[in-house]
Amino acid sequence: MRTVTRVSLVLAICLGFSLAALAAGGRQDVEATPQAKAYRAALKAIAAGDFEAYKKALSSATLKQMEEQTKGKSSKEVMEFVKMMSPADQKLTSVKVDGKKATLMASGKMDGQAMNGSISMEEESGQWKVGQPSWQPAK
Repeated sequence: MRTVTRVSLVLAICLGFSLAALAAGGRQDVEATPQAKAYRAALKAIAAGDFEAYKKALSSATLKQMEEQTKGKSSKEVMEFVKMMSPADQKLTSVKVDGKKATLMASGKMDGQAMNGSISMEEESGQWKVGQPSWQPAK
């Protein structure tokens, strides 16, 4: 009877550690996804004010929409606006992939307020591109 109790206890402890490692690993795995890497490349372009790199990171539909909305603006003005509208300290929390579309869930801060966001992603010609981000105050 003691042996069964000990084995059960050891198995329960191992299961607990395994679940904890899985949960921690899941969070770390988001950053390793191709979608997260594509989004991080877009954020890097925003931080550097690199308009050409930013355009390359966008999906064709998002790029077309941005170009229509920013006619007459300089690339510097566009990048300053994009930077102003992007929350700081962004952390990617999860990714959901459905074929050639994906959604990244994230958190960040804007003007000191916690924000939650979702970023649509699309695969075009074998590369993931950033679609529309949507940010809202955290509840």
